[in-house]
Amino acid sequence: MAKASAKVAAPNGSPVSRPVKKGDHVFLVDGSGYIFRAYHALPPLNRKSDGLQVNAVLGFCNMLWKLLRDMKPEERPTHLAVIFDKSEKTFRNELYKDYKAHRPPAPDDLIPQFPLIREATRAFDIPCLEMLGFEADDLIATYARQACAAGANVTIVSSDKDLMQLVNDCIILYDTMKDKKIGAAEVFEKFGVTPDKVIEAQALIGDSSDNVPGVPGIGPKTAAQLLSEFGDLETLLARAG
Repeated sequence: MAKASAKVAAPNGSPVSRPVKKGDHVFLVDGSGYIFRAYHALPPLNRKSDGLQVNAVLGFCNMLWKLLRDMKPEERPTHLAVIFDKSEKTFRNELYKDYKAHRPPAPDDLIPQFPLIREATRAFDIPCLEMLGFEADDLIATYARQACAAGANVTIVSSDKDLMQLVNDCIILYDTMKDKKIGAAEVFEKFGVTPDKVIEAQALIGDSSDNVPGVPGIGPKTAAQLLSEFGDLETLLARAG
């Protein structure tokens, strides 16, 4: 995967690209999350020329513009990119054939809007990042870790609980719908464990949204208690008897 870099403003105002360095602030926007929020938030809206549904395009652009417009000067990023899911099938489907198997396909009137949304993002002069066989979450995690390794701070624009495992001293989540920053304290409030234990808590709980089963009878509170008592999942499994 490419090293983390994105367009930034040059002194003459034109966009350039440079690698992330110490002291930078990287924004990674969960574009797929934006799309579905926009689609479900707005009523049908058809383009007059051909009747094409464009409600998700409008909603996505409004959300992206609001993010850029409302940023405080001291919080503005040096690098910003929007990350999308490339396809429904990823390496996870090879590991577990029932992964997301219960989810219906994208609505017929949303599918033609996907390329328009990517075109609109580029019209904002913002890079679109996607890769076949991987989810947007995978790319977000990779670029976030690369940016941290370079000494930058990262804001992930998403409320996706799966991304909460990434939160640390240099990575936070930002839920634009609630105007809420999600750090370690907020992750602990939700899961009862620190961010580095979120993946183990979810392994015990399961994830119905992804069609991933957990351990029968174990919910968030019990998972947090078990991890607090045994320290990690491997120790818990070794002493399951």
